[in-house]
Amino acid sequence: MATPQNNSIAIIGAGLSGLCLALALHSENIPCEIYESRAEPLSIGGAIMLSPNALKILDDLGIYSRLTPLAYNFDKLYFRTEEDKLLDVFEFGSAEKHGYQGMRIYRFELVRVLLDALADRGIEPKYGKKFIRVINEDVEGGSVTWEFADGSTASAALLVGADGIHARVRTHINADATPVFTKMIGVTAAVPTAQLGLDDMTESGYPLPVIIMNKKHGAFVIAPQKKDASVVLIGKQRIFAEDLDKAGWDEIINNKEWCLDFLRKGSEDYPAIVGRAVSNIPITVLNLWPFYAIPKLPSWSSEAGRLLILGAAAHAIPPTAGQWLQKQQCQGARLVPSTSALKEWQRRRQERVDQILDLNARINKRRMPVPEGNSEDLASEEFDMRWLYDVDFDLMVDGIVAAAA
Repeated sequence: MATPQNNSIAIIGAGLSGLCLALALHSENIPCEIYESRAEPLSIGGAIMLSPNALKILDDLGIYSRLTPLAYNFDKLYFRTEEDKLLDVFEFGSAEKHGYQGMRIYRFELVRVLLDALADRGIEPKYGKKFIRVINEDVEGGSVTWEFADGSTASAALLVGADGIHARVRTHINADATPVFTKMIGVTAAVPTAQLGLDDMTESGYPLPVIIMNKKHGAFVIAPQKKDASVVLIGKQRIFAEDLDKAGWDEIINNKEWCLDFLRKGSEDYPAIVGRAVSNIPITVLNLWPFYAIPKLPSWSSEAGRLLILGAAAHAIPPTAGQWLQKQQCQGARLVPSTSALKEWQRRRQERVDQILDLNARINKRRMPVPEGNSEDLASEEFDMRWLYDVDFDLMVDGIVAAAA
């Protein structure tokens, strides 16, 4: 039998979105429960980049100070030509201009800090609870009831699907929405920074992180990880023109030797630093990331307003520009009572997502190989990031609530 908790919010998924939402709900004195299909918290995975807009959220949630001792902090992302000349600079953060430097931190460490902050508030996810289906969305009773894979059920005032790009909760709002593989993959590895042979990583020397352009092979990324920058991520992206069946994609995704060959392919056509970066790559540190997209959805909430999706479940944003976290997805608590507010939230949030997707596309254009015969300059227009980094999220949410009143 379900245990009614009609004054609480249930969150499906203990990833970044779900955990941040739980902290935001606690700050509004709204009780919540978190359910995660995994048997235990995420303990592996690569690093992610967080820009000032995301760091302001984490600061508001009270965890920024816990992250800085664990993270590599930086201001700029550098673009260099295949002749190793500085091409362009992308501002990823600035304490002076935007209040925060950019940050690179392992995803599992960010998850751990979020979990510790929730534990301090008496909130702990329930693991091994895989959401299966909604049983009943009771409009008059003001509750929703659902079932888990183990046969148990639960109920709450609102059910929030923060269960990622392959979300199950989404099927109860948009039955036909399925992730689409973009045919783009990223192959990465983590190697010691000493392997690069750099004597000076300051701005006057060879600063990191860097994206080294190459028209034939695409861009090669080098980005420090860990507080002391003792490890770097190296990586390349590829778009597949051919159509492969599932078996074909599975073969590529699980083939570590293919990943190693792909990272090393054409290294002689890059500056010498790339050759040194790929000179020693243990198979165990290789990762392949297929990029999926979600078609723009007509709704992020059910008609009755008792089901809601957020984060990658609603709008999968590729990692190109480091936009993993947005405060509007943590502020759903203030929008729960009104379906009109939820619609207004989606409209404004989608506008911002569209801008970020456009930014991703512009950055990706620099990273991918240039088609043969195309003489297009690798440099493009200057990126003005003030719209992204300096947004007032509280004012934005207040405007959503007012517009829907």
